[in-house]
Amino acid sequence: MSLKSDDTSPQEKPRRRAISKRSLATSLNILDAAERLFAERGYDGASVRDIASAAGAQIASISFHHVGKETLFERVVERRASELSQLRLDALSALKTKDEPLTLDALLSAFLCPYLEKAGAGDPQWLAYARLVAMVSADTRWHRISERCFDPTANVFIAEIARLFPQADRSAIAASFIFSVSAMLSLSTSTWRMQALSAPHGDQPTMDRLAEQLVRFCEAGMRVSLGMRADG
Repeated sequence: MSLKSDDTSPQEKPRRRAISKRSLATSLNILDAAERLFAERGYDGASVRDIASAAGAQIASISFHHVGKETLFERVVERRASELSQLRLDALSALKTKDEPLTLDALLSAFLCPYLEKAGAGDPQWLAYARLVAMVSADTRWHRISERCFDPTANVFIAEIARLFPQADRSAIAASFIFSVSAMLSLSTSTWRMQALSAPHGDQPTMDRLAEQLVRFCEAGMRVSLGMRADG
């Protein structure tokens, strides 16, 4: 007796159902709402109920799409970290294709400016993300998130800086790099303070101008901190 042509092998796995547009939209709404609330209230202050309400979803949707609160927090951080890492690595690759030596200001621009361009576009989600990154960096319980989401790209740039400062200690380079990242996060969330302290004298600087000033500031500080000039 022959088998039918449409018989399924016992070892063949059933096909997974394609994710609907509605389901995908719900998942993204939850991520956006969680990003805003975690940034405003911190991890402990943002409840799953409040996140679901802000997303216009049922509480059960959090578990269905993102397992639980801790996993949701990790996915919120990881989502933009992946995009930022790619933008930074692309900027670094573009620098290396040029027929000229790498410079410290170019390396710092390649790392710092992709985020500032996103934050400067006025998207409140990217501004909220800056506060989340600051939280993750300051709280040891999220060490594994930093290690997974941020350290690989940071180490690429630190290695490039180390080639410019071959006599500098790696720990000193890492410290200077973290100072620069902290300044970047501060700039993206504190422009209102700059405006308050400078008003009513002169025009308010654009984010592009502030980004250029930040790079100069970080470059000068790093050179002084490492106590030498970069090769080339």
